[in-house]
Amino acid sequence: MVNESSLGFFGLMYWLHHEGGGITVALALLLMLAAAAAAYFLGCFNGAVIVSKYILRDDVRKHGSGNAGLTNFYRTFGGPLTVVVILTDVLKAVAAVLVGMALFRVIGTQAMETAGKYWAGTFCLLGHMFPCMFKFKGGKGILSGGTIALMVDWRIALVVWGGFLVLAILTKWVSLGSIWAGASFPFATWFVYHDLFTLLLAAACGALVVWKHRGNLKRILAGTESKFSFHRKKEGERKP
Repeated sequence: MVNESSLGFFGLMYWLHHEGGGITVALALLLMLAAAAAAYFLGCFNGAVIVSKYILRDDVRKHGSGNAGLTNFYRTFGGPLTVVVILTDVLKAVAAVLVGMALFRVIGTQAMETAGKYWAGTFCLLGHMFPCMFKFKGGKGILSGGTIALMVDWRIALVVWGGFLVLAILTKWVSLGSIWAGASFPFATWFVYHDLFTLLLAAACGALVVWKHRGNLKRILAGTESKFSFHRKKEGERKP
């Protein structure tokens, strides 16, 4: 008798296919597809783009670095609407992860619920970075990605956020902390879960974040990367 709770994602799918259970593989895949679609479209609600386009009647992507993210929004527009951007990007990630957990819980085990967090988180990041309703020009995923890390496991969030804050505070390069967050995510995931499926999804998330910061990394190595300041910069100055 196989204990479902001891199986990871791939093990449970194999067991469902060969031994049966309360759910079929086809239905499990359908639930995964539904979670992916829901998480992606939630991710598409980019706070910086929505606030700048529909409230400020401007487009954050036309300013500064051209990135549809929190840092560029704050440096371009500043003001209390920055809080709306933060809430939008945080809450959509929370909603996406909760949807993933709920749908994967139908499939079976606690391990599947964890897999659902990573699955939904990955597609939420894809939606944030490549939103279909905004011509696939989105942000770099740090705020949403950091929220996903918090939703996954506090130990993983401690590694991701701890390194981010230390590097960002010491160097004033938000991008360097962001690169650490992306690069450390799969390693922290493997340390906590030792599951191949979650590792692959964590690696995908981390790779997306690092790839989105490739320009920042080049500027860091060249010594030309802008440093964060709470003061808004004038139009035309380089922003991360």
